[in-house]
Amino acid sequence: MKLLFLACLSPKTGNHTTAERIRSHIESAGHTCELRDAADFQSPADVANLISQIPPFEGALAIHLFRAGRLLLDIHVPFGVIFGGTDINEDVKVEQKRVVMEQVLLKARFAVAFTDKLKEEAELFLLSQSSKIYVQPQGIQTDVSEKFCWTEFLRSSGVSREHVDELRVFLLVCGLRRVKDPLYLVEVFSEWHCENPLNVLVIIGPKIDPVFTVEVEAVVKRTAGVFLAQERSQQELHAAMKRCFSVVNSSVSEGMSAAILEAMDLGVPVLARDIPGNAALVQHEFTGLLYSSPQEFVHQSQRLLSDQELRERVVRNGKLYVEEHHGLKQERETYQRLVDTLL
Repeated sequence: MKLLFLACLSPKTGNHTTAERIRSHIESAGHTCELRDAADFQSPADVANLISQIPPFEGALAIHLFRAGRLLLDIHVPFGVIFGGTDINEDVKVEQKRVVMEQVLLKARFAVAFTDKLKEEAELFLLSQSSKIYVQPQGIQTDVSEKFCWTEFLRSSGVSREHVDELRVFLLVCGLRRVKDPLYLVEVFSEWHCENPLNVLVIIGPKIDPVFTVEVEAVVKRTAGVFLAQERSQQELHAAMKRCFSVVNSSVSEGMSAAILEAMDLGVPVLARDIPGNAALVQHEFTGLLYSSPQEFVHQSQRLLSDQELRERVVRNGKLYVEEHHGLKQERETYQRLVDTLL
């Protein structure tokens, strides 16, 4: 079967990684799956033209109901959709977008939500036949670069300290866009850094929103103890995560944060903002720590620094949680089974 797969493919983003992984699941079942960036198409008509080329595509798949799913509304082959997160958490609040997403869901042969919570939200805001929404958590696979140099990574990020091993590096992994809220902790973290200069915050991720990136760069430049790293390959990022003290998430909204799950898989404690998408993954004091204000972030960080038993517990349980709930085998079987329904 020849499938078209649309997703938002900004380089080095969680979306891109997820799309590549799902494509490999589909192709391992013998199908042909062409992955294309939704940003390359102006309208549903463009996609309809592509679908009907010779040899024609026989089915389609999209990640994100609005950004990619709306482009499938004019096609005459069966398709499935995968909720991205911001579509169900944010875009449903805009009536014009909600109506479009409702149409997409009605036409789709199936839909996939990463969590039960996301499925419930979709059922609440969109006219959907509940039976066509399947819950399949993201499969996680980490791969650490052998050639990664921690000292060079920190120095290139602007951290100029002689004995880097003494530092406690909090790594905030996110694409630079407003929904990720990378500046949420900056002011309070800087105050904490001034009290204890060994604590530093490094923000790393692709520059997705150019205007917002300029704002982030300006704030970081004038803020002590907070640094902005150049984006790295997936393997180098995993190596940096493995070396840091804790991986941080400060998003306003998340579908399912791959960075949180990757940190757990790598044996690194997670400090995540207490929002529904994160709370679905992080059980407070069991698989990680949740905070709901910048001040509480500092409090939870201090606990992680002073309580070795707590640290060991969340690391151990986080790794077990990923192994149990986010294996690639189950994810592969689910997508192969769902794609078969498009035949």
